[in-house]
Amino acid sequence: MIIMGEKYNKFSKYFVAIDCVIFGYVDDDLKLLLYHRGFEPAKGQWSLMGGFVGEEESSDTAARRILKNITGLDDIYLEQVQAFTNPDRDSEDRVISLTYFALIRIDKHKADKVKENGAHWWSLKALPNLVFDHKEMVDKALEKLQIKAGLELVGSELLPDQFTLLQLRKLYEAIFQKELDTGNFRKKVLSLKVLQRLDERNTTESRRGAYYFKFIDGAKDKSFERIVKI
Repeated sequence: MIIMGEKYNKFSKYFVAIDCVIFGYVDDDLKLLLYHRGFEPAKGQWSLMGGFVGEEESSDTAARRILKNITGLDDIYLEQVQAFTNPDRDSEDRVISLTYFALIRIDKHKADKVKENGAHWWSLKALPNLVFDHKEMVDKALEKLQIKAGLELVGSELLPDQFTLLQLRKLYEAIFQKELDTGNFRKKVLSLKVLQRLDERNTTESRRGAYYFKFIDGAKDKSFERIVKI
């Protein structure tokens, strides 16, 4: 009789890691949170924030734990990107990494926690060299964020509670890394019926001032037509 445990013993055991692609947004620029790796291999090089999955954790639970330890935030938008399984991706041992992307409000995260972890915000336009396959992780995460932003209106996770349509368009231009037509973007966004126009205006954008908007709680766009074509 073969015991199931004996079958499992025939196979090697691997480490399962979490790597978090943490996006933030400020000054019309999409940012990425990175830190100097504090241990070998590749000690001192720039790395995504991450850690290992605990014995009693799911990968989602581990990712949320890592994000809270870094940012101090509980309620963070989180989405799995993919698994990175190249046998040679980590020179120290066989490590399978499950990569997530997160969207956080930079104005709400705890800066002291970020500083404590030796992390820094980098512009997506000017990233340093990253360890292992982390640049590929960033590229895949950005691609997934672009797909999400093309199918539904994002912004509540990255913008202030109230914002102008110009500020929303600037966010989309940062995500897609290209300029968008002002009129077409405005028309499409307003047609989704997920924004509420407020009475208050931002007087810094024009002489008359631009109305502020906010997301309508619980409103979901039912259209699958892309907001922005990739």
